[in-house]
Amino acid sequence: MLHSTIGGGVIIGPSHKIAVVNHNHTSWSLPKGHVDLDETLEQAAIREIEEETGLTKLNFIKKLGTYQRYRTGLHTPEDKSELKTITLFLYTTSQTELKPIDPVHPEARWVDVDEVSALLTHPKDKVFFEQKKEEIKQYISSFEK
Repeated sequence: MLHSTIGGGVIIGPSHKIAVVNHNHTSWSLPKGHVDLDETLEQAAIREIEEETGLTKLNFIKKLGTYQRYRTGLHTPEDKSELKTITLFLYTTSQTELKPIDPVHPEARWVDVDEVSALLTHPKDKVFFEQKKEEIKQYISSFEK
């Protein structure tokens, strides 16, 4: 079995919504991807966010956490040929337009924080986001004041 290290992010936009990306017209996730040999986790997260959303102006807030899951299967919830260790960081951006560069990710959209989990395809992505949702909402409310 392949074991991959993944970096990605939860990006809060100017409207206080979260960027969510589509993969191959079949699944939805937070923007993330494999760490290249010459990259740190955060460098990979920034690169993957740009490829999957078109966002380039990111303000690093903090590391949200790390979890493991199998890759999303084409016809099943999980494909056990690859175990991913995923680290997500929290960012804000002043950019509003989402324009994916990577053709494998044909769509990105801004989603209300309370609706993100319902859109995410992989059950473990949903669980991680739900565990971090109050922390994300507290951060959002801190700059709404």
